[in-house]
Amino acid sequence: MGSADSKLNFRKAVIQLTTKTQPVEATDDAFWDQFWADTATSVQDVFALVPAAEIRAVREESPSNLATLCYKAVEKLVQGAESGCHSEKEKQIVLNCSRLLTRVLPYIFEDPDWRGFFWSTVPGAGRGGGEDDDENARPLAESLLLAIADLLFCPDFTVQSHRRSTDSAEDVHSLDSCEYIWEAGVGFAHSPQPNYIHDVNRMELLKLLLTCFSEAMYLPPAPDSGSTNPWVQFFCSTENRHALPLFTSLLNTVCAYDPVGYGIPYNHLLFSDYREPLVEEAAQVLIVTLDHDSATSASPTVDGTTTGTAMDDTDPPGPENLFVNYLSRIHREEDFQFILKGIARLLSNPLLQTYLPNSTKKIQFHQELLVLFWKLCDFNKKFLFFVLKSSDVLDILVPTLYFLNDARADQSRVGLMHIGVFILLLLSGERNFGVRLNKPYSVRVPMDIPVFTGTHADLLIVVFHKIITSGHQRLQPLFDCLLTIVVNVSPYLKSLSMVAANKLLHLLEAFSTTWFLFSAAQNHHLVFFLLEAFNNIIQYQFDDSPSQKPARLEGEARGPPRGEACSLSTGNSNLVYAIIRKRSVFHQLANLPTDPPAIHKALQRRRRTAEPLSRTGSQEGASMEGSRPAAPAEPGTLKTSLVATPGIDKLTEKSQVSEDGTLRSLEPTSQKSSADGSPTAEEPGQAWREQRRLSSVSASGQWSPTSEWVLSWKSKLPLQTIMRLLQVLVPQVEKICIDKGLTDESEILRFLQHGTLVGLLPVPHPILIRKYQANSGTAMWFRTYMWGVIYLRNVDPPVWYDTDVKLFEIQRV
Repeated sequence: MGSADSKLNFRKAVIQLTTKTQPVEATDDAFWDQFWADTATSVQDVFALVPAAEIRAVREESPSNLATLCYKAVEKLVQGAESGCHSEKEKQIVLNCSRLLTRVLPYIFEDPDWRGFFWSTVPGAGRGGGEDDDENARPLAESLLLAIADLLFCPDFTVQSHRRSTDSAEDVHSLDSCEYIWEAGVGFAHSPQPNYIHDVNRMELLKLLLTCFSEAMYLPPAPDSGSTNPWVQFFCSTENRHALPLFTSLLNTVCAYDPVGYGIPYNHLLFSDYREPLVEEAAQVLIVTLDHDSATSASPTVDGTTTGTAMDDTDPPGPENLFVNYLSRIHREEDFQFILKGIARLLSNPLLQTYLPNSTKKIQFHQELLVLFWKLCDFNKKFLFFVLKSSDVLDILVPTLYFLNDARADQSRVGLMHIGVFILLLLSGERNFGVRLNKPYSVRVPMDIPVFTGTHADLLIVVFHKIITSGHQRLQPLFDCLLTIVVNVSPYLKSLSMVAANKLLHLLEAFSTTWFLFSAAQNHHLVFFLLEAFNNIIQYQFDDSPSQKPARLEGEARGPPRGEACSLSTGNSNLVYAIIRKRSVFHQLANLPTDPPAIHKALQRRRRTAEPLSRTGSQEGASMEGSRPAAPAEPGTLKTSLVATPGIDKLTEKSQVSEDGTLRSLEPTSQKSSADGSPTAEEPGQAWREQRRLSSVSASGQWSPTSEWVLSWKSKLPLQTIMRLLQVLVPQVEKICIDKGLTDESEILRFLQHGTLVGLLPVPHPILIRKYQANSGTAMWFRTYMWGVIYLRNVDPPVWYDTDVKLFEIQRV
């Protein structure tokens, strides 16, 4: 039968279904088989031939027929899984039913009255097939999920058969799916022959699986994100005997993928890469199965599966979700290496610049990869430490900074900006990240940032400056996070380039203007963060004697040494010079006006200048060669809304680095302020309520600053170290200039490099690190972000398009 005929017959069946007012019996196979037995329709055909309006009409007007259609389609999948799909006809039926269910499920989920349908049992569908089996019948959802799992390891359909031609067909019931893992990598050494047909069949089944999981899209974001997705919960439980091989197959398929192929330019234009759609689908299914609120889960369970050696069995049993459990127990160095190399290779792919335009394939699923990387670091601390143990972490850092810089002007990519910053915040809580940033930056990825010579720390600062000064308005909630990252790494930075030093001072200048400080209740926190970073760099960068260097860099957990002899090493002379040049900013802060007329006047000035942060005074150097400016979104671009992220005080927990480099949490007593009066209590919490009391809120809810409020934090500004430094160095620098008639920077820098402040600076304050801590607010944010990405990325076929999703709103830029 030709494709046109088969489409026509399928369409006729759909019309019959929508026009029948009487229920069609489930036993009427002649009617139901029209939907799957004799047709060869692609998934695109199914979407075109089953319009949304007709699915909704059947749902409202003949609900029993929609119920029977779903039940019969699931039954066919179960039969296919039972028999092992040996004939071409059986395979075709399975694919047709899979496509039909992918089309219909979202319309079941969007109607609250239908949502329980798949979790009800169908009469006569008992687990044992007997008539009296009804009381232990499986809900339809469970039958469907188990059938999909079986079909994903079906020889000659989705996996390579191991039998020789003389053997009989493999028995699907006794088959050990761990021998049929799709790709070499974690826990599996054998890489099967690539097979286009198997990849396409896997992809169709994974799309159906993702659609099953997507019920989450039809529930509004709940404050208690503890509500688990029943589809994911069942699929990732011990009920699914394929949980381990499937988890491993998905992870390995993603991490082993190399889009560049054999390095032949234009390769991807000659061969359509059927692997990429599978890898995307695998990445999406993987991150959804790992959607698990680590802040609330501490339920130990007995894990009944055998895990071989890839998973660490010494740890206490983890969460009931086996995918999360397996992920958290991966522990072998070679597995970590494989995962990290794979993710870094894929994240760096869009950065690959060649001399031939469009000669390498650009992947599009970097957002899914960032979520996966986040999950790995969040659920598996051994992986996080492995990432930070070598400079390999920089292979994640550079692409992340590239995406942040590239998306900063694009309203439709706010979510990408957030996840990139969250990842860097998580990494910055570990000392080794700061240490790694000292590696010189030599890879020249064309980025729309000023040219500089320096380290990865310089790159980070220059990109953050660019985001803050030339990103769009909706990024302002991220400023706290960006500067927290800078503070976290600051004690470990050995040297800053002049470009980066100037950028930091430009930020201080912008954030310490009176109108900015007085125009919102929390703006002054940004100044506190910057001053804290300056103090860390000045006080902790001792002049390393050669004997000390290796111990400092390689030692796993030493904090910077403590002591009072602080000589300015080469490292911070650029920053000190920049501070001396901009000394007026520090004097202005010290003399900040607090009387009502001055406050009023500062706010008047604000109304005249609409621009949030001036770029003047930031000597924008020429951008790197070959870079394109960050572009705003095309008008009309679709984006999905996101829930608000928790404030920095909820996102992080403060710890103090003690003499031996270990961290001590400060949370219970966080109301004390640190040695130099910088704000340990200055972030929201009790101090925040205190500030609300001191400032006045008018009847309209408009916040306005008061003298008491300004005084309450002005007295805590940690300016002592810098004021002392200026007091000592400015006269000396001025003297050199007068004596030698100098206008040349290099001579002053040379003096600063060799100058010493022995015994002149205050005793270094303890280092404070603000470490990311899991909380239900971020868990909910990740859920909405992840499903928003999946919604927008699945356009062919448009699985969820035009259905009534509730988790987020679809908006046009």
